[in-house]
Amino acid sequence: MLIKTEWKHFKRNRELFVMSLPAILYKLIFNYLPMLGLVIAFKNYRYDLGIWGSEWVGFKNFQFFFKSDTAFTVTRNTILYNITFIVLTLIIALTLSILLNEVSRKWIKLHQTILFLPYFLSWVVVGYVVFGFLDHKNGFMNVILGLLGQQPIKWYEQAQYWPFIIVLTQVWKAAGFSTLIYYAGILSIDSSYYEAAKIDGASKWQMIRRITIPLLTPLIVILFIVDVGKIFRADFGLFYFIPNDTSFLYNATDVIDTYVYRSLRVVGDIGMSTAIGLYQAVIGFILVLLANWIIKKINSDNALW
Repeated sequence: MLIKTEWKHFKRNRELFVMSLPAILYKLIFNYLPMLGLVIAFKNYRYDLGIWGSEWVGFKNFQFFFKSDTAFTVTRNTILYNITFIVLTLIIALTLSILLNEVSRKWIKLHQTILFLPYFLSWVVVGYVVFGFLDHKNGFMNVILGLLGQQPIKWYEQAQYWPFIIVLTQVWKAAGFSTLIYYAGILSIDSSYYEAAKIDGASKWQMIRRITIPLLTPLIVILFIVDVGKIFRADFGLFYFIPNDTSFLYNATDVIDTYVYRSLRVVGDIGMSTAIGLYQAVIGFILVLLANWIIKKINSDNALW
């Protein structure tokens, strides 16, 4: 009976299923089939023996990471940076989307382009832009400091500045994308709500607080849950190319992904890198479930399931 019902559902929506087939195949080939390789996390992988012929070592690959001296530092950096990114991107993107809604339609395309352009730049390009600002000899920041009579700063040798540089760079690059998502959500709000509020004498701030933000809450929650699932995964390009992989800055800029990359490059242990990837995925999955459960307890209408 269930099969017959599903078949009828498929026949009624066959055009939609056909249209979604390329995306389904993409996910199957690049996301689900590679999961068979997770067994490498529990093996001492050798190229000559292959995946199935390599020796089974259990959780030894996980011990490499958890017993290392820098495990706490890179885990702390990964979590704190991602929490900061989530909070600041949410606040800034929501604010910009509300301001964008007040911009004249004549200039809206220009503002959208300015906000969205950084999102398309690769981290390699952004890394060169940041280097142009922070280069010790000819960097823009040191030129300005020189004009002000200050001594130049060796930015790539002093870790205390880099939490601010990393956060600023990430927000500059990513906030525009989230802004356009929230802006699209604002455009979908029925204009009659605002018209009724104007008749009642509501101010702009009251309309934002009572109409815009409450109606955007489901969208905010969805993006928040997705971001929480990635809290144990750092953007490799951001933390590798922006600090230029400088050893002086590892304490402030090293995260799980860059640490595993360097370990793999030096040691060449694929089993260890697979183990850490599995660890990040499992923790991310648990956090998504936890975040959705908490939101469901607060307001079940805003939960994803």
